[in-house]
Amino acid sequence: MTGLVTVDTEKRLVLVSGRAHPELAEDVAAELGIQLVPTAAYDFANGEIYTRFGESVRGCDAFVLQSHASPINKWIMEHLLMVDALRRASVKTITVVAPFLGYARQDKKHRGREPISARLVCDLFATAGADRIVSVDLHTSQIQGFFSGPVDHLWAQPILVEYVRSRVDVSNVTVVSPDAGRIRVAEQWADKLGGGPLAFVHKTRDIRSPNKAVANRVVGDVEGRTCVLVDDLIDTGGTIVEAVRVLLAAGAKDVIVAATHGVLSDPASERLQSCGAREVVITDTLPIPDEHKFDNLTVLSIAPTLARAIREVFDDGSVTSLFDGNA
Repeated sequence: MTGLVTVDTEKRLVLVSGRAHPELAEDVAAELGIQLVPTAAYDFANGEIYTRFGESVRGCDAFVLQSHASPINKWIMEHLLMVDALRRASVKTITVVAPFLGYARQDKKHRGREPISARLVCDLFATAGADRIVSVDLHTSQIQGFFSGPVDHLWAQPILVEYVRSRVDVSNVTVVSPDAGRIRVAEQWADKLGGGPLAFVHKTRDIRSPNKAVANRVVGDVEGRTCVLVDDLIDTGGTIVEAVRVLLAAGAKDVIVAATHGVLSDPASERLQSCGAREVVITDTLPIPDEHKFDNLTVLSIAPTLARAIREVFDDGSVTSLFDGNA
């Protein structure tokens, strides 16, 4: 059936999707045991977007799923239009499900006269009519405070850790942060992988030049050990590739890269395939086109996590309980 109805028929859940990542939406719907609401969407000749839902959603709890892939501005705009259409169709509640939230990296001002773009995106969704946002591994937790309503911050870590554990000897693992700013995340990984040592890569970045970082040296014990290099996203791959190079030069036995979001802007795939990492593990929060796939890439499904969170929100349950109370 299209939606999910409670036993007392007082509530009805519907899931709608934009065009950015339809495969993920279908997987989430399958996990929930429902069908997506039929949706018509197309572009006018000048680039304007039209969207309309093919059945009544009046009085429903609507979850509108769109991951902000490339071209990111187009898909954010489509997401906003779907929220507006739902509000005007008299739904009861609107939950924005953005597995990858666009502009999340721009969460603060580095210099004067800069925007705080992540805050603006949250304001746009609030203005469009969203009651709640669900996202996965935000770039920083403070973004939850940018939206005026509830924000459910999901973790891909349990999925990634479970897979990586099956690929390593946990007694010989060092978890590595690509910079000092993500040490806390690396600590959580290390705890899940048996409490091994931590390391981080010291790097410098010119804030005036996007997607450029220089890895200088590794701080921590990596010689002869399997290094699990963890990050929230991989964009052009420059940071990760430099980190892998430094780890191998410091005597690491091998390196596994684990990240939630595979943005994989060119030339990321080429860089990652030839960087020397044994495996690159990501989730499918973003679509990975065939031309961006490579031999040592593994893509894990985030659909079960999203579906469980959506069901908990619909049932007025606890999303935090999905992550052992640590979300």
